[in-house]
Amino acid sequence: MKLVLLRHGESEWNLSNRFTGWTDVDLSPNGRREAELAGQLMLEAGLDFDLCFTSYLKRAIHTLNLALAQMDREWLPVDKSWKLNERHYGALQGLNKAETAAKYGEEQVHIWRRSYGVPPPALLPDDERNPARLPMYRGVSPEALPLTESLQDTVARVIPYYHKTIWPRIAKGERVLIAAHGNSLRALAMQLEGMTPEAVISLDLPTGIPLVYELSAEGKVLSKAYLGDAEKVAEQIRKVTRQGKIESLANQGTAPYEKDSRA
Repeated sequence: MKLVLLRHGESEWNLSNRFTGWTDVDLSPNGRREAELAGQLMLEAGLDFDLCFTSYLKRAIHTLNLALAQMDREWLPVDKSWKLNERHYGALQGLNKAETAAKYGEEQVHIWRRSYGVPPPALLPDDERNPARLPMYRGVSPEALPLTESLQDTVARVIPYYHKTIWPRIAKGERVLIAAHGNSLRALAMQLEGMTPEAVISLDLPTGIPLVYELSAEGKVLSKAYLGDAEKVAEQIRKVTRQGKIESLANQGTAPYEKDSRA
C-alpha cells in the first residue's frame, strides 16, 4: 500500500520568510510551479490515487489542485479538514522569521519553531486572527480552535484524525494523497515512522516534493522516498532549515525547483 505526502508549494509568506501558521496566504508563482512539477513527478512515477486529503488553507488546496491537473485527476474526491492545517503560530503569525531572530535571539526563535512542547505566544481572543472569528471555521466549536500551538498540540489533533479518517481508507486498499503543511505532515511522519519527539523536531520537509511511503497491511513503513533529483531535494530541505536564522535576512526568497529529466 502506498501513501503520498505532499507539502504545499512555496507560499507568498514562505518567500518573504514570515511565520504563516493558519494565515490563509496563497502560493507564490514559484510555489505554483512546484505544485505542477509535483504532479508531473507523480505522473511519471506511475502513481494514481483514489482519494485525497487536504487542509482548509488555500496554499495546500491549490497545491493539490495544480498537481492533480497535471495528472488529469481533478475529478478525484477530496476531503478537507482543519485538523490537517499547519501548526498555529499564535502571535508570531505575520512576523518575519529572521527579523524575529534578530530581535529575540536565534535560540528563542528556535525554541518557538522547533521545540516539541513549547508554543509561541498566544493570540488574544479578540484578535481578528482568532480562527473562531473567521467564516472558514464557522462549523467548528470555538473551544476546539487554538490561539497558539506547539508541535505536540499539532500532533494531538493530526494523529487521531489519521487513525479515524485516513487510515481506514488506506486499509481498505485505497490509494491516498495528502497535501498539507510542514508541521501537520511532520506529525504524520512521526506516526508512520515511530519517531521520538527529539527526532521529529529536526525533520525538515521540502515544499512541493512528493514523499512516497510504502506501507504494510498493519500500517508500518516498508520504504520511503522523495520523487525527483536527490540533490535538489536536499537543497529544498536546506532552505527550510535556514529559515529563522539571522543570516537569512541577507538572502530572502528562493529559486525555482526544476524537475530533473531523470525522475
